Amino acid sequence: MGRLEELRLITKVANLYHRHGLRQSEIAERLDISQATISRLLKRAEAEGIVRITVSAPLGVHPQLEDALKERYGVKEAIVVDGSDDPSELLYHLGAAGAYYLETTIQPDEQIGISSWSETLLSVTKAMRPIRRSTGARVIQILGGVGDPAAAAHATQLTRGRASRVNGESSMLPAPGVVGAAGARTVLLDDPYVQEAVKRFNSITLALVGIGALEPSPMLARSGNVFTEVELKTLAAAGAVGDICLRFFDKDGEIVETPLNDRVIGVTLDQLRGTRRSVGIAGGERKLQAIRGALLGRWINVLITDHRVAEGLLAEQDSNTTAASQARIRATN
Repeated sequence: MGRLEELRLITKVANLYHRHGLRQSEIAERLDISQATISRLLKRAEAEGIVRITVSAPLGVHPQLEDALKERYGVKEAIVVDGSDDPSELLYHLGAAGAYYLETTIQPDEQIGISSWSETLLSVTKAMRPIRRSTGARVIQILGGVGDPAAAAHATQLTRGRASRVNGESSMLPAPGVVGAAGARTVLLDDPYVQEAVKRFNSITLALVGIGALEPSPMLARSGNVFTEVELKTLAAAGAVGDICLRFFDKDGEIVETPLNDRVIGVTLDQLRGTRRSVGIAGGERKLQAIRGALLGRWINVLITDHRVAEGLLAEQDSNTTAASQARIRATN
């Protein structure tokens, strides 16, 4: 077959398949050619540039930013939503994206860890559609939720609400997120109910966490599970830019070691790093450095954020990171 005749046949097959919607078997019957040949000719149509497949992203979808974040920071997945100057609108977008991610990726018998004091995670729970099938899932509270009585109800709503949505069970952590002294933490960790909850941290397969800036959110502040202004200044002086479950880290993702760590009852950053999927859901430009630190520390391996934060993360130059943080990223790429 001459080159021109071959191209003519390839074009005819591509036209029947892509424009007229015929199945490969129908084209084979019409042209008296085997279906295997039709399949081969369709592949040739792409190779020859006769057929060019393009993906047109609709408004509100940012595949290029998502791919760039995965490449830059070595995460398993990145989901980018529209940013907004309206905090409630941003929460809605992040919550809807987080809910859909959980609904579509939950595995049988998933052990889901969830931090207590996050408006973003509460918006995820509200946005979730109940899963009717049996999942065998368990939702585990990974940061103490006892505090101000009105605010403490939030931790219960978040954990049990999520368990209800995934048609699973819940495990509560009956302790404060922050205690007054390290000795009080030791006493509480001797409680059998607290011990049982803490032991489950190592079985978590999917963690859903907020990422906090150094200044606590209004919800966290209302809970009573916060450090004092003086203690926050101490953290800032030590280089802290953000936290996950009240475990603070600096701009390069390194853990900020202070005695305050010994007063937190909750999952550790190292436990999060060892989780198969550690999903950070956070947005808003005030959290940019905290989110970047969480990525550089490898404390999360899935990120759900907004497009303004994504652009800020990608605008940062690698020269601003330490050799250690660069090595962590390269190790996962």
